[in-house]
Amino acid sequence: MVTGVIHRNIYYAVFVFVMVLISSNANAQQETMYTQYMSNVLSINPAYAGSNDMLSLNAVSRNQWVGVNGAPETQTFSVHSPFTKYRMGLGLSFLKDKIGPISQTGVSIDYSYTIDFDRRRYLAFGLKGGVNFYSAGYSDLELVDPDDAVFQTDVVRRFLPNVGVGAYYYTERFYAGLSAPKLIENIINPHEGFSSEYVNREELHLFLMSGYVFDVNRILKFKPHFMVKYVQDAPISIDFSAQFLIYDRLWLGAMYRLGDSFGGLMQVQITNQLKVGYSYDLSVNNLGSFNNGTHEIMVSYDFNFGRGRVKSPRYF
Repeated sequence: MVTGVIHRNIYYAVFVFVMVLISSNANAQQETMYTQYMSNVLSINPAYAGSNDMLSLNAVSRNQWVGVNGAPETQTFSVHSPFTKYRMGLGLSFLKDKIGPISQTGVSIDYSYTIDFDRRRYLAFGLKGGVNFYSAGYSDLELVDPDDAVFQTDVVRRFLPNVGVGAYYYTERFYAGLSAPKLIENIINPHEGFSSEYVNREELHLFLMSGYVFDVNRILKFKPHFMVKYVQDAPISIDFSAQFLIYDRLWLGAMYRLGDSFGGLMQVQITNQLKVGYSYDLSVNNLGSFNNGTHEIMVSYDFNFGRGRVKSPRYF
């Protein structure tokens, strides 16, 4: 009984904290985060579409802050393929994200055009177009002030179209990407009759990511990489990760998100086409005392359609 009350209080404390960030002049980081971002690049950078040289499927399920009621839950699915004759790639992505009473479902289409340099170096530019369906059940909350008018009206299935851009440079051993997946700052909930400090907007996010693969010896490779996420008036988020590849089949590594969390990750190349991954994070901030960590599962599959031997492993 006491535990249930504590969890409920934590849930509302977390929710109020999030709402303060996204509903006030302090703009929050609204894009979903991933520990295995290096295996889910299309979700944030449209220029990645078609870079695998074959039809690729990827699915990710993330349960954040396990043990906290109303904690974030995210599922994504993406598919993309190159059209080499036209130097372009096409992708399709789906997103389902929920935190407390707030949920969003999104779909986007990705297009890339690739410039092929010598020595297998490539530079791709991408465009993303999509829509999010946003809803928030504010009236279901137990408020300190039951008469707070800001939380009296639900937001139901608000339609939020958007566009994004990206660039992605890659070789066999190196990659670097820069992207802004949402350029339109849609108003989520105008709260008519209130001052502008209560207006919720989709904020412009910038992502910078890069990584490299080093040969340690005949059976071991080392891949350090990082991702920086920036949004105006919010702390910069920086992810550092490092993985070892053993016998071209098993990835073992660790990650650290500056001031937020640390964890471990493992990916197994089961066949030349099928790869599965798992990661576990622990919070290093004040929330760490109230949750049991974050779980993330990833599955990817490549189709070659008889084009010959599938390149395995793919480093990026």
